[in-house]
Amino acid sequence: MTGLVILAAGQSSRLGQPKQNLLYKGKTLLQHALVAATGSGCQPIVLVLGAHTAAIEPGIEGHAIQVIHNADWPEGMASSIRAGIIQLQQNPEVDSALMMLCDQPFANAQLLTSLLNKRQETGKGIIACTYNGTAGVPVLFDRQYFTELLSLKGHEGAKKLLARYADDTTLVDFAHGGVDIDTMEDYEGLVG
Repeated sequence: MTGLVILAAGQSSRLGQPKQNLLYKGKTLLQHALVAATGSGCQPIVLVLGAHTAAIEPGIEGHAIQVIHNADWPEGMASSIRAGIIQLQQNPEVDSALMMLCDQPFANAQLLTSLLNKRQETGKGIIACTYNGTAGVPVLFDRQYFTELLSLKGHEGAKKLLARYADDTTLVDFAHGGVDIDTMEDYEGLVG
């Protein structure tokens, strides 16, 4: 069983407001991520919140997800990855974790399902998306990598594992993976 972690604890400091609540095609960015996650067939779905929790939580009602609050969110993304993995490890049936961000509006259920399918086809332990000449999220990790994910610190994401275990990594094309929302210019480019 593949669990899914939505990383949505950041402060959105460059944007100046919670990016999770920005509207795109009638839904917030976080709601788009939740729709993709629930449509993927992954279970359980863990949403990691931190900064701006009170402003974000009202928009997630009605979704069958586990919400956890990462009190260590100021440390950076690594703390949210750890929080999500710790939550998934509580379920012994979870043999892999799919991680996604809340600010990639084109990460849909079809893309997430393609990562799951690629794992079945290849037997690889890491399935990452590729875009703009790099590999990144959404990304799926086999349970054998959970210990290393738990050792991440600060602002580092899991990208270094992709390089370290390149022989156990395969890629899925994500044409619009480079579209993420960090600044108001990014958002205006998305909705304009």
